Amino acid sequence: MKVMLPLVLATLLAGPPLAAQSPAPSAAAVQAASAQATAAKAQVGVDEKLGAQVPMDLVLNDEDGKPVKLGSLIDKPTVLTLNYFRCAGICTPLLNGMVDVINQTKSQPGQDFKVITVSFDPTDTPDVARMKQGNYLKEITRPFAPASWRFLTGPAAATKALCDAVGFKFQAQGDGFIHSGVILVLSPQGKVTRYMYGISFLPADLQMAVLEAARGETRPTVNHLLQFCFSQSPNGQGYVFAVTKVVAIVTFLLAGGFLAWLFLRRKRPGSVPKA
Repeated sequence: MKVMLPLVLATLLAGPPLAAQSPAPSAAAVQAASAQATAAKAQVGVDEKLGAQVPMDLVLNDEDGKPVKLGSLIDKPTVLTLNYFRCAGICTPLLNGMVDVINQTKSQPGQDFKVITVSFDPTDTPDVARMKQGNYLKEITRPFAPASWRFLTGPAAATKALCDAVGFKFQAQGDGFIHSGVILVLSPQGKVTRYMYGISFLPADLQMAVLEAARGETRPTVNHLLQFCFSQSPNGQGYVFAVTKVVAIVTFLLAGGFLAWLFLRRKRPGSVPKA
């Protein structure tokens, strides 16, 4: 004990060993890291290519592992989603959003439009694609043929060629990928007519996009907002200002504001007149 006690006291008084100090990063290293981050960001997102032609002769693998030409599946307006099946991020919510809009839209799946999901991960297999297809088809509550929503896989060169054709940019990170949430609408001839962003979609938006794709029309999303305030002229030669629609909007907003003002006025102390 006489020997150990001084050793213990010395250890306690000495305190923990000092950590080695790392040298501060140089300005060149900081600049290089910033440039790398900027370059990585530029490799992710969507470079819209409205009117672009998808490679119809591109060969991918169907749910049974059989080769299939992309063009053989696009014979009507087609919703294209680009995902990977191991995705722990937005892929599942996006495909769930696809199920929701299919269940609600007035357009008839298989008759008015179809859906194609392509994995850009070369490690995804047809077996996984078939399982994914079965899981999502079970969530659809209306008559829906399996051929109306295909899940395709393929080698990196093929799927990358499709992504490049439509301006879809992604980047590998760790065991997964960084990418955006977007669906595309294709005409029966395989041309890009719409980009719809997010993970949930309005049935009316999809219905309008399908109708436009059937006519081969390519219009940015903002045009649909403008169309609400403009109507086609009687002679079909252009668009005229829809006064009735605008007046209805303004009236609705004014009425709502007036009712809100009355409600707040009644809540204020002393706002109720005395008898």
